[in-house]
Amino acid sequence: MATFVLVPGAWLGAWAWEDTARALREHGHTVLPLTLTGVAERAEEGGPQTDLDTHIADITDFVEKNDLREVTLVAHSYAAAPVSGAAGRLGERLERVVYVDSAPFAAGMRMLDLMPPEVADQLGQQVTARGDGWRLSMSFLEVLGLSSSLDGLDQGQRDVLSARTTPQPFGTYTQRLTGPAEPGPGVDCVLIACNDFRALLDAGVPMLAFLNQAPWRRFDLSTGHWPMLSAPGELADVLHAAVS
Repeated sequence: MATFVLVPGAWLGAWAWEDTARALREHGHTVLPLTLTGVAERAEEGGPQTDLDTHIADITDFVEKNDLREVTLVAHSYAAAPVSGAAGRLGERLERVVYVDSAPFAAGMRMLDLMPPEVADQLGQQVTARGDGWRLSMSFLEVLGLSSSLDGLDQGQRDVLSARTTPQPFGTYTQRLTGPAEPGPGVDCVLIACNDFRALLDAGVPMLAFLNQAPWRRFDLSTGHWPMLSAPGELADVLHAAVS
């Protein structure tokens, strides 16, 4: 059985993994969802200084302080950035890395690089307009026109997402990944692609072409960007299959 460390995407805490974690435990796995600094129940721990390095340290410290071994590290969405950094630092503790509707970051990348410059500027303006100057609200999805990412969520689930998300420390989007960003030799590399991301992969987008090749193993889910909410059981089944 595997030891899963589940890292949520932006605005989310460990709570988002509850149903998937329960299903994985029913398969017999050890499952440890993680909340990153400045978000959810750890919102008060964040501040203008909270950045990508903070979240990388959250993950590596959690694994090391709990003396976890043969870890399957799972990244949803934004978490691809700190998980990529942590994967390069965890060495022999890491058995497998799984990117859920996301892809690994290379050294020098940052979240804002995934957006057109004018959109990145809009997000910076939105953060400034909040008053505190360091947190990004989930409403930025409207700026990106990503309403299709909500596919698969019924109204009740959308209400939960709206009610329980908290603003994301913007430093996690502006800081570039530094240091090692590649997992060690022999680490299993897994991709779980949902609707929109699957379409990009199937379209042959050049920057994503490596994900369709060895050593990557790809699994597809027919749902939107938040499968732990829209299809938690199905996501657990895929994660179980990936480690079996």
